[in-house]
Amino acid sequence: MPRHVPSLSDALTARAVVLDGGLSNQLVDQGADLSGELWSARLLTEAPEMIEEAHAAYVRAGAQVLITASYQATYEGFARRGIGRAETGRLLRRSVELARRAAGAGEEVWVAASVGPYGAMLADGSEYRGRYGLTVRELERFHLPRIEALAEAEPDVLALETVPDATEAEAMLRAAEGTGLPLWLSFTVANGATRAGQPLEEALALVRGNDQVIAAGINCCDPADADSAVAVAADVTGKPVVVYPNSGEVWDARARAWRGGTDFDPDRIHAWQASGARLIGGCCRVGPDAVRELARRMSPET
Repeated sequence: MPRHVPSLSDALTARAVVLDGGLSNQLVDQGADLSGELWSARLLTEAPEMIEEAHAAYVRAGAQVLITASYQATYEGFARRGIGRAETGRLLRRSVELARRAAGAGEEVWVAASVGPYGAMLADGSEYRGRYGLTVRELERFHLPRIEALAEAEPDVLALETVPDATEAEAMLRAAEGTGLPLWLSFTVANGATRAGQPLEEALALVRGNDQVIAAGINCCDPADADSAVAVAADVTGKPVVVYPNSGEVWDARARAWRGGTDFDPDRIHAWQASGARLIGGCCRVGPDAVRELARRMSPET
């Protein structure tokens, strides 16, 4: 359908923009069962209306960018459930369509097609480790088909997110190049480095001079790690920074449960903006109430 809104890139040059929060926690709050390796992607087949409802909850909270339910949706993952390639392509496109419907025609709400890391497909927590033993070319071959399927649904932007190491980031950027879509790249980090242990400065340097990348930064990490990483991302890339950390809890992949306490304070937004953040939200365990507070505290000035 025709889009009568500015591009997200143009919006980011003018002001800060509010991202949504964690999709899975909102689905659980709505009563969804997310057990199993497909996580929230299983609802693309079983209960797509719940996904649209979750997106709509974030729009009501003030989110201006909706990230699709395709983070863990892959051809390989669906194949293990007996779903063929044609149907998987349709489900990937559906993820964009559901977010688009929740965004509403003509409203200034953008849709970001989520492209999660290879480790998300493995469903064993390895997206928080990286270093899968695969080459850049092998990872590119993994990511390319679903990126192409998502692009067919015409999202406003691709979200290459929760990337644990520079090798995978390079592969994802290569796979997305042919789409022509704008994108953001965000690493999951700890202690000033990627989850694979590379200096964040070196990983972020991959996007320097890449005009397809409209924002770069960090997500799916402790809020304290995000505090220090925003300024690094702004300095290294020269681009608007995207930042959307977790609640502060830690994912236990073996138990498939969150551990620890929360540390997501919406007042952090002031320091993030001062350091160069322009695309700001929350990731796992950050819900509509927190996003509403981010939107309320966000400065309209850049």
